[in-house]
Amino acid sequence: MLAALACSNPLSAGDYVAAGTWGGEHVALDVTADGGRIEYDCAHGNLAEPLVLDHNGRFEVTGTHTPEHGGPVREDEKSESRPARYAGRLAAGRMALTVTLTDTGDILGTFALTQGVAGRLTKCL
Repeated sequence: MLAALACSNPLSAGDYVAAGTWGGEHVALDVTADGGRIEYDCAHGNLAEPLVLDHNGRFEVTGTHTPEHGGPVREDEKSESRPARYAGRLAAGRMALTVTLTDTGDILGTFALTQGVAGRLTKCL
């Protein structure tokens, strides 16, 4: 995947990541004009800014990451959202996306997503 991303990119600085569904193994991203919503097997989050590309097809935005757990969610349960950075690179309808918790610097992972493909999630039980 990374080799494919290194190939020439017809995108220009100031372009936006295409709105709509992006998905891959263990991740689903719905891109909107204002950012997006991401879902993983046992977490979810939001991207709080528009995904504007630079001349290399990269973007970096802030947002939140909220861990989930198996079983039902109680009515009075408070979710613990954490500040996150979503950094990606786009090429030929594919995206490499790295998610980092900004309060600790922990990298949660790098995900491979494809435009127009539904994410394949296995929700935590």
